[in-house]
This record gives sequence, structure tokens and C-alpha cells, in this order.
Amino acid sequence: MNKINLMINGLPGNVAVTIAKHAIKDKRFSLIPYSLTGPDIPDKTHKIDAFKISLIRPDMRVKKIREIKSKYDDIYTIDFTHPSSVNSNALFYIDNDLPFVMGTTGGDREKLKNDINKGLTPAVIAPNMAKQIVGFQAMMEYAANTFPDLFKGFSLEIHESHQKGKADTSGTAKAMVKYFNKLGLKFSDKDIKKERDPEIQKNVWKIPEEYLSGHGFHTYKLKSGDGTCEFKFEHNICGRDIYVDGSLDAVIFLHKQFSIRKEKNYFTMIDVLKK
Repeated sequence: MNKINLMINGLPGNVAVTIAKHAIKDKRFSLIPYSLTGPDIPDKTHKIDAFKISLIRPDMRVKKIREIKSKYDDIYTIDFTHPSSVNSNALFYIDNDLPFVMGTTGGDREKLKNDINKGLTPAVIAPNMAKQIVGFQAMMEYAANTFPDLFKGFSLEIHESHQKGKADTSGTAKAMVKYFNKLGLKFSDKDIKKERDPEIQKNVWKIPEEYLSGHGFHTYKLKSGDGTCEFKFEHNICGRDIYVDGSLDAVIFLHKQFSIRKEKNYFTMIDVLKK
């Protein structure tokens, strides 16, 4: 297989940088030395070892993408930018025929899905790119569809902790809410308790200090009405490396979809895992 031209957007953000470091060494990909960045980023370039990447601010992206596409054929993109940019970035990718993996959480997810379905550009959309967590979500979805109201009468608490710089509530936690509600709970996204204080994370959550700047801890606790039964599910991730494989696998998946141009354009990580 020829190398896939890959553009990773969101540098110098931590997740984008982590994926770019791996993509540079991955023989399946040719990393394009450009990245869409936010309007508040003052730097014009970002270096990963000896590899220099030009940063493109929003006001320059339309002009620059024409130049980039004249140099590189069949570009695929991974987006780990900012929640406020999700929908505008998606429209940009669709308008410029750039198949994309949207790892950024937030935005109007229903509009995101509708925009993709209206266009001709395939995309993988997921609140979490970690394959193991996606598998866990798939198990919960199966349980919700197969055993509705299994936990009727129970109460639910959802706690999530991420690094201080994460702007929005965990997309993974939000995705889990719909499964628990099918299982008989009555819970709102607004009831999710999020933690962003490093001192509490270190002393109460016992998150290793070296991972305070990059982690994702989630706890889902169910308790019966009389308090005699309790169930707890947890998935705790230190660092960001776990998101790399899923993101790059999603690009490979899109490459196959794009080559056959099926009617369906909107895909999730479940589709990627079932490949």
C-alpha cells in the first residue's frame, strides 16, 4: 500500500503532538508538514524532533489548503483541536473533500452528523479514540439494548477527571449516559461531576503526578433504592498514547471507504473495530 498523506490538526495541542510523533515513524503514513491551529496560537511552526510543521490559523486555512492540495494528493486528516471548532472544522473538511477523523469532543454533534451525511466526504466520529474504551462502550450498548430497565430504581453517579486544560465535560462520559438511561436510569449530562483541580486529582483521585497534565479517569457508580446493592464501572487512562492506535486505525479505515465511495459517509469507532 502506498503511504497515506496525513494531516494532523490541533498542534501544538498535546494529543495532536502525541499522534504526530507516532505517525512520523509509522511506515503507513506520510505526515504532511502543516496543521490547522487555533486563532490564539502565536507560533508559526512547531517542531517534533527534526520535523517542522507549519501552523495555519483559521483566517488563512482556505488559502493554504489550496496550496497544500496542489502538493499532495488524497489527504486524510485527524482533528484534535478545540470543542468550539468542531462544526466549522468539519464543514471545512467536507467542503475541501478531506476525509477526517474527529477526535475532538464537544460542538453540536447532531449537526455534525447531518453535515457529514449531506456531503460526500467520509468521516469517523468518536468521543473516544481508545479502542478498548470503545469496546467497553459497545458492551454497554449491547446490554442497554438487550436488557432494558435492568437497573430501574437505581441511582447513578458519574465522575470524570481530566487535565486542567480540558474545556468541556468528557464526551465519553456523555456517551455512556444514554446507555445507562436505557438500562432504567434517569440521568442528565448536566449531572456528570467533572474534576479539573490538580490538587484534588493528586490527593483524592490518586492520579500519579506525572499524569496530571494528561489523563482520563471515569467512574460510574449505581446504587439500588434501598442502598443494599452497588455496582461500579471504571476506566482510568494515564497519558495519551492509548489514543494513537485508534486514531491511525480510523484513518486506514477511511482510506478503504474512500476508495470504494459507498453511500454511507458517517462512521464511528465501532465501525472501525468491526472492519
